[in-house]
Order: sequence, then C-alpha cells, then structure tokens
Amino acid sequence: MAKIYLAFVDTPGFFASIIRRVLKQKYVHVVISMDAELEEAYSIGRRYPAIPLIAGFEKENKREILQVFPNAEYLVCSIDCTEKQKNDIRIELENAMRHRFHYHYAVIGLPFILANRPFYQKNHYTCSSYLAKLLEENGVCSWEKHFSLVTPKDFYEYPKKEEIFEGKLQELIETEDIYGIIYRRTAYEH
Repeated sequence: MAKIYLAFVDTPGFFASIIRRVLKQKYVHVVISMDAELEEAYSIGRRYPAIPLIAGFEKENKREILQVFPNAEYLVCSIDCTEKQKNDIRIELENAMRHRFHYHYAVIGLPFILANRPFYQKNHYTCSSYLAKLLEENGVCSWEKHFSLVTPKDFYEYPKKEEIFEGKLQELIETEDIYGIIYRRTAYEH
C-alpha cells in the first residue's frame, strides 16, 4: 500500500474569507502531495503566494508561502492508494506542471457551486474540483456528485483520510528541518 497526501490550508485573504464564510470551515484550500513533507505538492491556486488574482496549476513552495503568510495553518492527511495509482497520479501531475499555463482557476464556476449546479469549462478548476477529478479518475476517491461541485469541505469530511499533522506551517518546516538534521547526522556517523 502506498499513500498520497492532502494538505488543507488556512491563509488570510479576501477570497479565502469569502470561501470560509460559505463553507463554514477553517481550511478553504486543498493541495495534493506525493510526500508528507509537501516537497512535491501541487494545486490549482495562486501562482505567486502574494498575488491572489493570478491563479492556475502550480507546484507549491511551502517556504515561499511561509514568507507571505507567516501564520498559515495546515492540516496534512494521508490517503491509502496502490503504488500504481500513486505513480499514475504523479505522472498526471508532472504532465499538468509541464502544461501549467493551460490550467486556470474556475472563478466563473463559484456561483454554480453555491447553486449546486455542475459546471465545467475546459481546464478551469477550483483546487478541490481538480483533485476530485484526478483522484476519482485514478480510483482513489469517489464522489456522489459531479467533480465540479466537490469543495475542500468534502475532502475535509472524507472518512478514509488519516490526519498526520495539524498546526502552523512554520512548525511543519521546523520539525522537518530538525528531523532532516538528525537523519543527516545519523547517516554521516555510520
């Protein structure tokens, strides 16, 4: 059995505050990662952490995010999958990254989500609709609604996830840095 990782993100901002009020949930952005440390993490979201209006498919850089949002909070969860599913998802993410400027944030789809009406415009997604489609097509998750209607709340309430970290992004990076130093020191001593 392999694992993929979902990171739920709470950052300040105008759009985040609107989505937070609509969903009635702290975490309003969801990211997929191939590792628990979020080194290989992707999402449909801000291309540059400080500029909310330019959005699309991007590889997340947690240290850049920390510089812009020093109080960002994260919840990292794992979901079981097969090695084949994980490999297929990785290939799709790498392909999407190569063509990242073909993917856009589905701003026009937001009212449709509120009206509970499926809406899809080619290569336009919300963070959660992209992940819902990706994971459903690869047999990892299934939804009882159109992928365009899946929200971060649906992922948050997904029963087959296991929480592995919750706290400030700063804590996640510091913990990783400490363990990295210990690992490197131990490997060097042997």
